[in-house]
Amino acid sequence: MTEIDPIIDEGLAWVDGQVVGARAATVSVFDRGFTLGDGLFETLLVREGIPLAWTRHLDRFSTAADRLEIEIPRSPEQLRAIVDELTNVWTAAGGGDARLRITLSRGSPPTASGTEPTLVASLTALGTIAPTATVVRVPWVLNERSATTGIKTTSYIDHGRALAAAHRAGASEAIMANTQGNLCEGSATNVFVVIDDTLSTPPLTAGCLPGVTRALVLASGCGVVERDIPFDALDDVEEMFITSSIRGLQPVTAIDGRRLSSAHGQHTTRALLAFSDLAADLDP
Repeated sequence: MTEIDPIIDEGLAWVDGQVVGARAATVSVFDRGFTLGDGLFETLLVREGIPLAWTRHLDRFSTAADRLEIEIPRSPEQLRAIVDELTNVWTAAGGGDARLRITLSRGSPPTASGTEPTLVASLTALGTIAPTATVVRVPWVLNERSATTGIKTTSYIDHGRALAAAHRAGASEAIMANTQGNLCEGSATNVFVVIDDTLSTPPLTAGCLPGVTRALVLASGCGVVERDIPFDALDDVEEMFITSSIRGLQPVTAIDGRRLSSAHGQHTTRALLAFSDLAADLDP
């Protein structure tokens, strides 16, 4: 246990049945998650050693695995035991709030005995989450009719390049359209905007990820409407927020460098309060 303590800042991982420091965690170079991006992942916020909204994340993880036809090599109870073991080591080593990632890939190429899926769980320090965000639109689009739409696959390069472009522009998040020219999602967030005094978010048919925090906002009773939103409608939006399991609900203060007049408007404030009340009762 003490061998892990000095490298807590680099993160911890559960792989091949044991918890190790990040640098000691390895998978095969022939793993299809590495060679083809043939896998999926789930990201959770861990506070005081507890993975928040665990059941919701596990349900989405299981649904995605079914769609990709990758068998999860552990039962739900075993997955939770792995996470608990990892977080216990993390806490004992002095780690605070963290980002938990569970990654599942198809594994190495099939052999006579078949392909063994690869399962890895990792923890890294959460760091500081800004109270607000600035966003820019990027020119690349997401395919709402893709075979992997709505799945957090390990082939995440499109989202990664979009976020890099946003950072180069001095913004904290990238916003993308779909092939129909409608608002889709951020590089790692769902998007909510106020248009005609109505809080709206793209429907899942627009190609966005079925975010756990998005679903909680929808269930909070704050009056969100799901509808297609033309990408160029952002030219006139004065109130907007983005959501994710790590960011929570984050008001947007600027779009493409244009400062918003209602960054903390009534719709955002109402959603924040409703979401906070609902999130307080999330299952651990």
